[in-house]
Amino acid sequence: MAEVAALHNAPAAIAEDDALARLRLIRTPSIGPVSFRQLLARFGTAAAAIEALPSLVRRGGGRVPAVTDKQAAEREMAAVTRAGARYLFLGTPDYPPLLAELSDAPPVLTIRGDLSLATRDTVAMVGARNASAASCRFARGLAQEITDEGAVVVSGLARGIDTAAHEGAGAATIGVIAGGIDVAYPPENARLQARIADEALLVAEMPPGTEPRARHFPHRNRIIAALSLGTVVIEAAPRSGSLITARLAGEAGREVMAVPGHPSDPRAQGCNGLIRDGAVLIQTAADIIEQIRPIDLRARVRSPLTGWGAPPPEDASDADRHRVTDLLGPVPVGVDELVRQSALAPAVVQMVLLELELGGRLERHAAGRVSLC
Repeated sequence: MAEVAALHNAPAAIAEDDALARLRLIRTPSIGPVSFRQLLARFGTAAAAIEALPSLVRRGGGRVPAVTDKQAAEREMAAVTRAGARYLFLGTPDYPPLLAELSDAPPVLTIRGDLSLATRDTVAMVGARNASAASCRFARGLAQEITDEGAVVVSGLARGIDTAAHEGAGAATIGVIAGGIDVAYPPENARLQARIADEALLVAEMPPGTEPRARHFPHRNRIIAALSLGTVVIEAAPRSGSLITARLAGEAGREVMAVPGHPSDPRAQGCNGLIRDGAVLIQTAADIIEQIRPIDLRARVRSPLTGWGAPPPEDASDADRHRVTDLLGPVPVGVDELVRQSALAPAVVQMVLLELELGGRLERHAAGRVSLC
């Protein structure tokens, strides 16, 4: 169809049949970002992975899922085109290298705007939705000062601090949303979201037409954290989404920073707690720039060009499956610990875990941990 062909005329786009196969695979129930990545590493293409899926699921003890059909993938592609957006697939040259470092990096993103913003020094700014007026004003000014230094502000287009950060950053901002690329949320930010799509960069992981749900926001938060060299939290209650973003940033090896608040303000408890636990105290934009741009570039623990990698999964025997499965339980355990205790090759352990996940028997957790469902 013409709309589908036009979509893939963009630079660094993959072939149309491969794009269709990748969409079919990632939109299939039980296929997550980690299993998608491992399937491609094992079988080379999404089409080959789809063919192998029934056998893998049966080995994992599950029912074979209905793979998303070609027509559904074509309809999604047409909707993306109508929204004025385009796809960005993991493994293509334009995919942001910082985001590609995640073991659960989104296999496909939908974007509108200037993708080059994701290649510059990036700072995530997050905080309370019910933020105080003083903190919103501070966030707006801080974002403007950060962009004056040539950096880019990343946030989630939520009410409060996120909105203030986007407004202060102007055209040097990346908005990551929890719903589809064509869905504005919250509704009062529809104009801001449209401006970011036109003048800056708008990013979505969910298919077009998806209304954001509570379960989508942690997925959005991991993208915000991973796209950025550091995350700044401005006002956050305990157990808030902003603290989840900060935790994900720390787990990804990024800088975690926080603006202190008055001890009597409940909205300051999260930030003060982060600082107590080791986050960098931030008062000015210069404090932030100092953290993301060390004087000696060798001081950076990780290289932004070093992607996440794991050995391609290898076929496992029945004995191997029993050995790994017997080590699993309802309590999350690190994959490296499973490798150590099973005395199996990492690639074999990865294959057993992949089969269990496809069979609906394995749940993946943060920091590379897994458990039986």
